[in-house]
Amino acid sequence: MLQPLNGPRLAAFIDLGTNSVRLLIVRVNPNHSYHVLSEQKETVRLGAEAFVLRKLQPEAMDRAVVALRQFAEMARRMGVEEIVAVATAATREAQNRRIFIDKVRREAGLEMKVISGPEEARLIYRGVSSTMDLKGRTALFIDIGGGSTELALGDGGDPRFLDSLKLGAIRVTNEFLGDASEAVGNQLYEVMLRHVRHLSVRAVERLTRLPFQLTVGSSGTIESLAQLEAANFGGDGATVSAEGLGRVARLIYSLPIAERRKVAGLNPARADIIIGGVAILQGLMSGLKIDRVSVSGRGLKDGLLADWLGRTEAGRASADLSLRERGVFQFGRSVNFDEPHARTVARIALELFDSGRAIGIHRRNDAERELLYFAALLHDCGAFLSYHNHHAHGHYFIRNADLLGFTQEELEVMAVTVLFHRKEYPRKKVHPEFAALDPKAQDAVRVLCVLLRMAESLDRSHSGVVKKAEFREGTDGTVALELTADRDCSLEYWGVRRHHKAFEKSFGRRLTESCAWVSEPEVNPPRRRKAQEPSARPPRSGPKKATPKG
Repeated sequence: MLQPLNGPRLAAFIDLGTNSVRLLIVRVNPNHSYHVLSEQKETVRLGAEAFVLRKLQPEAMDRAVVALRQFAEMARRMGVEEIVAVATAATREAQNRRIFIDKVRREAGLEMKVISGPEEARLIYRGVSSTMDLKGRTALFIDIGGGSTELALGDGGDPRFLDSLKLGAIRVTNEFLGDASEAVGNQLYEVMLRHVRHLSVRAVERLTRLPFQLTVGSSGTIESLAQLEAANFGGDGATVSAEGLGRVARLIYSLPIAERRKVAGLNPARADIIIGGVAILQGLMSGLKIDRVSVSGRGLKDGLLADWLGRTEAGRASADLSLRERGVFQFGRSVNFDEPHARTVARIALELFDSGRAIGIHRRNDAERELLYFAALLHDCGAFLSYHNHHAHGHYFIRNADLLGFTQEELEVMAVTVLFHRKEYPRKKVHPEFAALDPKAQDAVRVLCVLLRMAESLDRSHSGVVKKAEFREGTDGTVALELTADRDCSLEYWGVRRHHKAFEKSFGRRLTESCAWVSEPEVNPPRRRKAQEPSARPPRSGPKKATPKG
């Protein structure tokens, strides 16, 4: 049953892992936008010795409960209405998990749900893939936790493969290295690698039959390995390469823990479990012949949020949108944009773009068409700060909103298009924002900003009165703008006439307008329609009025 959001709600999501407990608190608005209010992490080592002894140890349970109680109290103080809390490998495999769950309920006031390995993989996949623009590619997702490693394969839709391996940084370290205080010889490290390959052999066999073009790694372990490669061997910090990982492994396992803690790029708190994490990732990369893993900072808690949002009506509706559309709509809703008006302006802008390209007044491409669509959706976002100069505020917002799926160059084109959707026409000598664009982007903005100006004027009343707007070849070399409206569109008609000069600058041709009014649809409406001029009195100057078409 999908749950509607009748007002702003605060929700919290807790991921109790083998190594750490993580908290995410968000405010979710009725329009399905959300703001992250707080993210917290506490290392509790719940899985310490748990996989060897098959039980959660009393000291580890106490550490976890203290952290969980603090997180729950923090969430409640902030006014959170719902807390979703899940536990993973260390808890689900412990023989005394029921005792621990009861302790959490009694002392922290939380209903902790223990999730299966495949469900953990599904949630991680959802949390990580929801922020990525895979561009039609299939990706393998790897998350190395303290007690298990989750694998998922998909293109952003439903996952094609899910698995959970009993391989984790704490688990492998405890099984082979004890407290990992001593240096590890090459021979023992090879034994660890063989162990990883043995436990992952079935997953590797299945994945070799499923092609993928990208590998994405999440979790603190993989983030640490990327930083280690960057700090010591010239990596970029955003990926882990197979060659770099081998060099990191040799560096790390050859050192005792005291020296390991001093290695650049390694959090000292991870020094005792990092060797197990290195062995797991290296074993998987070699078995699957992966050259490079891209690093994501998202994970299970983000999947819990995505899953929770997906149970709302608005969440189900937004699932059909692309990553870029989801980001744009979420940002627009977060600044309370007039969504019906934004959608109408975007529709009209694309009608003008398509019909203008069809008659040859511009040659802009489909990628630029999409940027016009997004710019049109956000053209009034700056009004959140102030309607006065909202075009300038919108320019700033779009440049700095961290919209997912866009390059910086694309954001610049969108931002400058919004900057010039009203008032001045862009000029290099006067406007540094425009001058900073490369010549190709400048050419695009000259076209897009005029189309956006016109589209915005054609919904000047915010009533959606203009049902269709198209350019046609006019007489004597002019371009005719034909409008179809379901009622009086005088405000829109005369509003768009203000842009004649800008139109001629961008397209080198004069513009005329005509408007056909159509009545509300009937059960069997006639095909004939009545055409007439809007009733408002025209200005005394300007291009000659076009003869309306019937």
